[in-house]
Amino acid sequence: MSDPKPLNWTSTPGIGYSVIRRGDGGMTLTFTDLSDATMAHWHDFALEHLLGADRRTRNLYDLRSVKDIPEKAVRMAVEANSDPSARNIRVAVVVASEAAVDNIRKVAALAETESASAMKIFTDINEAEAWLARPLDQIA
Repeated sequence: MSDPKPLNWTSTPGIGYSVIRRGDGGMTLTFTDLSDATMAHWHDFALEHLLGADRRTRNLYDLRSVKDIPEKAVRMAVEANSDPSARNIRVAVVVASEAAVDNIRKVAALAETESASAMKIFTDINEAEAWLARPLDQIA
């Protein structure tokens, strides 16, 4: 396996997420809030990473600590996920409850864009990790 792509992420005061490189070359992003400042910072980081997406990768978004997932945040995520550069990415999103899963799906369904990446929403982090661990040619 080639060397992992540099993360190009540093902690910023007041931003409610952190990023680490996964052993498989992808990223784990752990959110504690979805404030406007956090989402703007994440959006810039995500789009910068998409520009250099040159191989298939797996990303885990851990939102279990987030109490409220605003519609605006879901729409920003859907927009970034619809970028053609996301076609090589498998994304597992982990939330705290089935109610959060339902809310995300309702908002995402209203979006007029189609997802470029393979994305699935979970309430169990072990199920998310198992799905991410599947060979990248087995998306479903």
